[in-house]
Order: sequence, then C-alpha cells, then structure tokens
Amino acid sequence: MVVNSEEIFIGRQPILDRNSNILGFELLFRSGDSSEANIIDVAQASIGVIMKTLSEFGLKEIVGNKHQAFFNVNTDILMSDMIELLPKDQVVLELLETIEIDNAVVNRCRELKRMGFRLALDDFVYSPTYEPLFESIDIIKVDLLEMSPESIEDMIIPLKRWPLTLLAEKVEDSYQFDRTQALGFELFQGYYFARPSIISGKSLDPSSLSVMKLMDQVLCDAELGEIEDTFRESPSLSYNLLRLVNSVALGMRAKIESIRHAIVLLGREQINRWAQVLLFTHGESSSAQNPLLQTVVMRGRLMELLIEKGAMGGTKRNADFAFMCGILSLIDALLLRPMDEVISELSLAEPVCEALLSREGDLGQLLSLIEKLEQCDYKSIERLILRCDLDLSQLYAAEQEAAAWTKNLMEAF
Repeated sequence: MVVNSEEIFIGRQPILDRNSNILGFELLFRSGDSSEANIIDVAQASIGVIMKTLSEFGLKEIVGNKHQAFFNVNTDILMSDMIELLPKDQVVLELLETIEIDNAVVNRCRELKRMGFRLALDDFVYSPTYEPLFESIDIIKVDLLEMSPESIEDMIIPLKRWPLTLLAEKVEDSYQFDRTQALGFELFQGYYFARPSIISGKSLDPSSLSVMKLMDQVLCDAELGEIEDTFRESPSLSYNLLRLVNSVALGMRAKIESIRHAIVLLGREQINRWAQVLLFTHGESSSAQNPLLQTVVMRGRLMELLIEKGAMGGTKRNADFAFMCGILSLIDALLLRPMDEVISELSLAEPVCEALLSREGDLGQLLSLIEKLEQCDYKSIERLILRCDLDLSQLYAAEQEAAAWTKNLMEAF
C-alpha cells in the first residue's frame, strides 16, 4: 500500500552474541500520519517507504558502522527489485512467518543469497515445508514465549543438519539466557539485556563509586578542588573523562591536557552529564557494546531534545532534568540494586526522583513515552504524546537527531 505520511519512526532492539556484545539491531519501521497519529505496521509498509527512510535517515546513523541491521520483509518486499538497493553487507532480511513458502520464494531467496544478502526466518516453528529454504537461510529466530522449552529442544534437533545460526527472541531472564546457550543458540534478543535481574546489596566497584561520588559533588555544588580530588583518586575515571572531552563527539577545538583544565573548560553541567554516561562504561560491560549504555544515551538525548521542542515548557532547567532522567533510567539494572537505594545516594531534584521511581509527573510521562517508543507500542505513544504537548513530527525529528548524536558518542569509546 502507499503510505502518504512523510514521517517514519524506527524502533531499535539490540541483538547480542554469547558474550553480550551487540551484533546488530532489529529495526522496526512505522509510518506516522502527523495529523491523525496513525501508525502503519511494517508488514504493510511498502519497500519504497523503507528505502526513503534509509536514504534520508542513513542506515549507519541508525545502527553505526559496525552493526548489522535486521528488518522484517513480507512477500511483496521480498520479491521487489528495490530490495537489491539495500547495503547487503550490513543488512539481514527477516522473512516474516506470514510468507507462504513456494517455488517463487525459494528461488528468490537463492537469488538474494547469491547476491550476498543474509537471510533470517522470523518467529520460526519447524515444518518440512521450510527445508528447501535452509540452503539460503543464515539465521533462525525462535520466539521463546511462543513455545515450551521442551518443544524448542525437540525442534532444533533436525536443524543441526544445516549450518544455521540460532537466535533466541524474547529472552526475559537469566534462566532463559543460560538454557538457550546450552541448546546451541548463538544470538539473543529480549528485555533481559535491558533490565537484568536486580540483586539487592551488590557492592560497587571502585570506579563506579568514584563516578557516583563525582555526580553527587556536582549536584551539591562542591568546591572545584573537591571535584578534582575525586578524579585524582580514580585514574581510570580521569582517563575516560580526558578521552571523551578530547574526542570529536564533544566538538572541542582545543585539546584538554589536565583534569582541572577539563573541569573549568567543560563546566559543572557538562561534567555531570559525562559522569552519568561514564557510569555505564565501568563494570562487567565496559564498552560501547554495552546495550544499557546504548539505550540510556539515546534516552537522555531524545528526552532533552523533546524538551527543547516544547515539552514541559521547553526550559533549559527541564532539558537538563530530562537528560539526567534518561541516563539514570536504567541505573538499577547497571548496578544490580533497587532504584530507590541508588536514588537515596544522589542529591537529585524531586522531578527526576519522581520520574525514575514511579514514572509520575511531566518528566515521568516523557520517560514513559520514550520507553513505549523503544517497545514499538504505538497505541501508547498516541496517548502519551498528547500528554507531553508534542506531536509526531517533533518526535520524528528528535529521534533522528538523537540517533545521530548517540552514534557519534559511541564512536568516542
């Protein structure tokens, strides 16, 4: 069908390997009518809309230079010649389960495979009718919520005859993650990787403690010397800060050669912001591959941009609150501690605390909007966007800008 709207919203869901490194993102495209807030499902969107999105938005701006882009295709998209214009070295085509497997589909998949495309079967349930496709398929995606563990185990036995990579979808907890690894799954996707189980009382490593201390000092307007001492107590914190502020991501023209120089030049506001980001570069997942880091950086910048576009009155103070709220929205998952315990250790403004603890207040509504965008829950987006005094065109523009900003920042790590 033809989609009249010029606006495309893109949901990103990370796909990880056994070491929890990000391999790529599943991209969920939705077209929005800015006047009616009508969201069209990707299975009904034409390949022309997707191509327009990729050409104007830029695939590398969405997933970065090193990650794969997974996106769903129905029969019409699969058979379209336009699909051959996609960058085959960075794209995985997910065949929807609604595609009827016939000779035309089998031959088309062979053709795309010869061209260099990688193909996946989405929401796979084994049937002999799929076997003619297996010579062309690279990845099998299995929805863990749609099948019992026993059924999954039985299903994958006949698949071992082919060199297929198994991807577990909707991984909800550590048990599912461990079990699917034991069964031979190599790739994983699900909310478990954005919200690990909270284990009360886990101690912080020294680097994380230093970052928390730094954030609290800035919030409490501590003396410059106290802030500098905190950096001096943590060489890794100092190194990371200097590396960030010297990067092109910050747009700094002069190189920063000392901690005091960095503090003075950046100012307390920027120090606080980068401390929030740095908190996600310590611990077990200590790089830009950390899906938590990718998520919160995107959240923080997107919330800030939406404030600048008019949400919550559009004030500078509220924009600062929004950035902080987005960055800290998964701090409980990072530190494996309840959110209320973490919040009690920081001198956060009341609107930020209210949003983080209960999603209440204007800031809480905005955070909820971003979370629904990540989940591609567009019915909720229609409701929340009105409460935030925004429209779809503003959300669309902010999403593009935040994605580009996040990509640039990730390249600094």
